[in-house]
Amino acid sequence: MLLTQEATVPRGPTGGDVLVRVLRRHGIDTVFGVISIHNLPLVEAVDRELNFVAMRHEAAVVNAADGYARASGKFGVALTSTGTGAGNAAGSMVEALTAGSRVLHITGQIDSEFMGSNRGVIHEVPRQLQMLHAVSGYARTIFNGKDAEADLEEAIAHLLSAPHTPASIEWPTDLQYLAHPDDQRPVDARVKPAPAYDTRAVAEAARLLAGAKRPLIWAGGGAAGAGKELAALLHGLGAGLLTSNSGRGVVPEDDHLVIGNFATTPAGARLLGESDLLLSIGTHFRSNETQHYSLKIPSTHIQLDLNPDAVGRVYPATVSLVGDSRAILDALVQQLPSQSPDPGWAQKVHDVRREVRDALTTYIGGYAEICHSLRERLDRRSVVARDVTIPSSQWGNRLLEMYSRETNIFPLGGGIGQGLAMGIGAACARPEVPTVVIAGDGGLAVHLGELASLAGSGAWCVVLVFNDAGYGVLRNMQRANGFAEAGVDLHTPDFALLARSLDLPFRRVGGPGTFDPALAEALALRGPAVIEIDVNALEPAPGAFVPPVHVPTADH
Repeated sequence: MLLTQEATVPRGPTGGDVLVRVLRRHGIDTVFGVISIHNLPLVEAVDRELNFVAMRHEAAVVNAADGYARASGKFGVALTSTGTGAGNAAGSMVEALTAGSRVLHITGQIDSEFMGSNRGVIHEVPRQLQMLHAVSGYARTIFNGKDAEADLEEAIAHLLSAPHTPASIEWPTDLQYLAHPDDQRPVDARVKPAPAYDTRAVAEAARLLAGAKRPLIWAGGGAAGAGKELAALLHGLGAGLLTSNSGRGVVPEDDHLVIGNFATTPAGARLLGESDLLLSIGTHFRSNETQHYSLKIPSTHIQLDLNPDAVGRVYPATVSLVGDSRAILDALVQQLPSQSPDPGWAQKVHDVRREVRDALTTYIGGYAEICHSLRERLDRRSVVARDVTIPSSQWGNRLLEMYSRETNIFPLGGGIGQGLAMGIGAACARPEVPTVVIAGDGGLAVHLGELASLAGSGAWCVVLVFNDAGYGVLRNMQRANGFAEAGVDLHTPDFALLARSLDLPFRRVGGPGTFDPALAEALALRGPAVIEIDVNALEPAPGAFVPPVHVPTADH
């Protein structure tokens, strides 16, 4: 008779214990990952000592760590395998790189003695480090078990230095086993200080701001962390605040001077035309937020950015302010003379704020009821993680108010299918309040397996699936530009059956008055839940959303 018994082989500390020690030093208690033969020691120690959240796909691992980083203000940690596992993670690392998100990606590597041998060791891939360099701001190989702690700290120092970008470490499997906490060499990793700014440029900017009669400010993601200083400047000037999608919530959007992500609307463009000065802060002026770079801004333009190469790249800058936004905005506030803002301009800003919201609320028809219910039911600290889908792009990134930037999580690079895992990561970062994921049926299908990850995590996260049986954004784009509808109609799962198979609470809604009670019921569970919204049942029918993507013609 063959008997099974538990393994009795004693195991001492490994590199996993080194990793745990480093993460605890930085206040990190949650790690996302997929277990593999090439990261066993790391996962074992993390699962024993910290909170290990098991995901189903490496791309989702990085997205979850990214969502955790954005929602927590710390850095997120992703554990993947080598080779294909690291390759699977690469696309989501591109998102973290695009967003400037602080993700520490630790991937395995084959045994150190076989690296570069091209013997066909399982999971071997040529030039993995080169791939990691392409999708990270920092990438390094651990070549000696005694260097593991120092190498990890170097990567973390990079994460904590501005400008923020993700970091990758590849760790050969044998060195994961052989790295011992007591054998680590001393650590000498240092966070780079923020660059000094030009005081003369700040003085000139303050002079121009003081003389402006109709000032506007445009805040992007580079204004993160400077909300207090930005609000003081905003109200000191009586200026209006436009934002990119990434800059939403830096100043709470219920502030009467916050217009928000509405620059390309007719009223927003008109206000820009009437303004006599624009201060832009850490924004890329992306094509979809500037009418494919055709949006007109005031001729007097003060541009603040940490990256000197960004200044003047899209619009000419009258004054260039290079440095940390918080320090420079504080200096501007201190140098502005005491003055009474023009009440007429402030009232015009407020009128435009109301006009753009009223117009969009009317246009989106039945979606408005859902938007209102979400804002009424959610805590101000609740994260709304949005995938690329019509409800996100049409009203979720404009009309649904955000009160801090950390609650506004979405794929900045525009990749579909990343919202669910981002939401799982955010829910792990903020367990005391509910998280909501806004996804379409097409985007959710990219990583359906992560619904199992959500169920297993027990996270307080409600997934809203807006079902129009296809890729609605692209369908509208095809219709608007005279293309035949191709590749946009999808075979869609029965989400009720799917949720039941995963033991996830589920409701399907659509008509007027059906969403709010379903949301209230789901939130009361304080755990995972799924609500499917039948988009075709919404009343009044929403106006069509066509993405602001330039389609060239023979004439233009």
